[in-house]
Amino acid sequence: MINKDLLAKVKRIELKTSRLVTDVFAGQYHSVFRGQGIEFEEVREYQMGDDVRAIDWNVTARMGKPFVKKFVEERELTVMILVDASASTRFGTSGQFKGRLAAEIASLVSLAAIRNQDKAGLMMFTDRVEKFIPVRKGVRHVFRIIREVLYHQPQGRKTDIVHALKDLNNVLTRRAIVFVISDFVGAGLEDTASEEFAQLRRQLCAMNKRHDVILVTLNDPRERDMPRTSLTILHDLETGKLLNVDASSGDFCRAYHQENTERLARRKRAFRSMGIDAIDAWTDRSFADDLVRLFRERKRR
Repeated sequence: MINKDLLAKVKRIELKTSRLVTDVFAGQYHSVFRGQGIEFEEVREYQMGDDVRAIDWNVTARMGKPFVKKFVEERELTVMILVDASASTRFGTSGQFKGRLAAEIASLVSLAAIRNQDKAGLMMFTDRVEKFIPVRKGVRHVFRIIREVLYHQPQGRKTDIVHALKDLNNVLTRRAIVFVISDFVGAGLEDTASEEFAQLRRQLCAMNKRHDVILVTLNDPRERDMPRTSLTILHDLETGKLLNVDASSGDFCRAYHQENTERLARRKRAFRSMGIDAIDAWTDRSFADDLVRLFRERKRR
């Protein structure tokens, strides 16, 4: 039984993202994502101007007059949302946690899919696959996706995105649009010369070859800028390690900003080198504009 408080929070996210789908995504989703090809619809009598290559010669021979095959675009798509539920997504300093931001993005994507008569599904992961919801249609199904992303209690704390990608590749039987929503902490992007990063690169490229992958990275402003305060304890939520730092030092805050700015730039370069579309989502501002901008760029390409 779902309690009223949980249901109210799920409904608020659904209402917020529903407005975004209506106001911001109008026409974007359908024009950017296409079906797998064309499928046969019917045979009809030849009309002046029809392409003679479409003539169905078997039917024409039986009926004694020319008939052509009519095809339509196979429109129905499969949208799979892969969400990071590791401990680092339970961090946030600007009014919401990264996990709630992930729920809003998952809601927006799944609502856009449902409104276009497509199917949406969900896989959540930490250092293991935590939850899998097969693709389906319907608003009630979207509510379930939002609820799981918001309130699932993960068993693991760390991140193993490579394992999750392998499992997802095994269960997807047809081409899909795959949204990977993660902060990519502990995913191997800290050292692009490491074997861990090489495994991530191979798996993402393999997934993108079979499917249409879009990476959405979750960020909080404190992961880039440290305010000048006093002695501060930094807590790594995935490993549990604690680090005392002197945040009253201007030199420390400048070095912290520079190091993290370079880290974000390395991540962008890594994704670009894989040929995979990626956007940054921040807990202190709307992600909709960045997502629409990405869609427009894809449409131009």
